[in-house]
Amino acid sequence: MTAWIDKATSLFAIWTVLGVAWAWAVPDHFVWITQAQLAGQGLISVMLGVIMLGMGLTLSLEDFKRVARLPRCVAAGVGLQFTIMPLAGLTLALLFGLEEGLAVGLILVSCCPGGTASNVVTYLARANLALSVTMTLASTMIAIVLTPLLTGWLGGVFIEIDRWSLFRSMVAIVLIPVIAGVLLNTFLPRLTKRVALVSPLISVIVIVMIVGAIMANSKPLIIEHAGVLLLALLLLHATGFALGYVLPRLMKFGVEEARTMSIEVGMQNSGLGASLASAPSFAAQFANPMQAALAPVPSAISSVYHVVIGSILAGIWGRKKGGE
Repeated sequence: MTAWIDKATSLFAIWTVLGVAWAWAVPDHFVWITQAQLAGQGLISVMLGVIMLGMGLTLSLEDFKRVARLPRCVAAGVGLQFTIMPLAGLTLALLFGLEEGLAVGLILVSCCPGGTASNVVTYLARANLALSVTMTLASTMIAIVLTPLLTGWLGGVFIEIDRWSLFRSMVAIVLIPVIAGVLLNTFLPRLTKRVALVSPLISVIVIVMIVGAIMANSKPLIIEHAGVLLLALLLLHATGFALGYVLPRLMKFGVEEARTMSIEVGMQNSGLGASLASAPSFAAQFANPMQAALAPVPSAISSVYHVVIGSILAGIWGRKKGGE
């Protein structure tokens, strides 16, 4: 059973592509997700909270201690995560002259932390899995502060961003579920161990549903802006993967560490970006409702790009170990 779940989880790139294709072909099967609410909260935000809870269930206090034992690698990786991608996002938004909704959405997803899918890709690429998990944890925790600050600073070129509102959303969607998961893992380890067997697969299913929903809801807007948007996002992730590898090598890190950092930098938590951009409080910052509707679109497209590029790299790197 466990082997089947692990195999299904490792095929997340295929599920993402199939889910997006399904949402594109039959939008009505997914669009309801963007409109539904649960306990007074948007369903997408609740679903992302489930993903973050699942991440917390796989973590222990020992994982947090490991951050201190890998200071140079983690500091370099997280530093690259929150410099390469945000600056590339702003540069591409200005270079392509994106409308403010698309520009802010592109900057928002570029300021998000690395996604948990990067851990799967790192495993398949035969890179440093422990470093990957540690970097994902560190960047996710730091993002609670940095994502609102960077989005407000860089996105402020286009519109005034309410950083405090964005910070509150990060706490509710990321911090609280992760802490809850860690506490459950600490005090109810037997129960958590059973749940954690299926939580990665559940996370994959939920993220596909979120991306499919944004894609289905935004289909007319994607068609209208496809050319420039697809190219901008391709360049964003290509830049992240490329510089995420080259710069660590110039900093004298080993091949496995450089591969890991490349994957962590190039793969954003696009589900988080989509959830934040879809929040009513975020949409209210735009004077034009049409621009607000454009903001989640870059995150939806980003989710497809980064898993496809990451999977290609995993296929190439996974054939040989280290520098062989």
